[in-house]
Amino acid sequence: MFFKHLKIGFLFALAAATLASCSNYQKILKSDDTAAKYNAADSLYQAGKYKKALKLMEQIVPAYRGKPQAERLMYIYANTFYNLEDYYLAGYQFERFATSYPQSDSVEVASYRSARSYYELSPRFSLDQEDTRLGLEKLQGFINNYPNSEYRIEANSLVNELRGKLEKKDYEIAMQYLNIAEYLNSYVPAIEAFENFIVDHPGSEYRKAVFYGRLEAGYKRAITGVPSELQERLLTAKGFYNSFDKYYKNDTSEYKTKADEILQEINARLVVEEEVEESTR
Repeated sequence: MFFKHLKIGFLFALAAATLASCSNYQKILKSDDTAAKYNAADSLYQAGKYKKALKLMEQIVPAYRGKPQAERLMYIYANTFYNLEDYYLAGYQFERFATSYPQSDSVEVASYRSARSYYELSPRFSLDQEDTRLGLEKLQGFINNYPNSEYRIEANSLVNELRGKLEKKDYEIAMQYLNIAEYLNSYVPAIEAFENFIVDHPGSEYRKAVFYGRLEAGYKRAITGVPSELQERLLTAKGFYNSFDKYYKNDTSEYKTKADEILQEINARLVVEEEVEESTR
């Protein structure tokens, strides 16, 4: 019975302390005392109570511009957004901090977290990749500015991840153009997409598939187009095969097997075209 009453007493005391704390927070929130708000925001931030801290910071940030406390306030303000996973505002505020306090001891961390915030905004590959490109730009900028940073390895890993996402997006776009080429009544968009991929992503894991895709698109363009352009387009497709074979001559994958089959068909059709030309002379 004694312990039961003790437990109840403790719970009442805890509830009373919580109410007092909430009441004190509301009092500070509604006051005009910027120093009290700063101290309370700092304490709440250090305690991990970021939402409460943020409400106070938003009220006092303008008042502290140009003051000695502004550097710390602006840093924890940005970091609060980061901890709350509001990456749009975190990226912006960290970038703003780095610009405003280039000599700060925290500028490297701020620059990294700014770039990291833009990385966090990158969507899955099937969606628009504008934020992915921005994240890649920001991370690469950080690596260039801080080549010896302790965050360099992690930043490089994030760069590779974002590049992989862009590669997959561009590869899927090229393949989609190939798959709907008959509907579009043109293989040109597919060929152009494959060629752009080759230029933009020279070391990609999709490189072999892309070289083969360009060959397939080039061959189908030749045999589905107007007869008067057949020979010229077959020769173009043969050039695509030669590019594939240059890099994958000894390859044993299905791509190589299919590419060789297309080459045989190209050569056979070219022979027929030459015979037709001979007969009309």
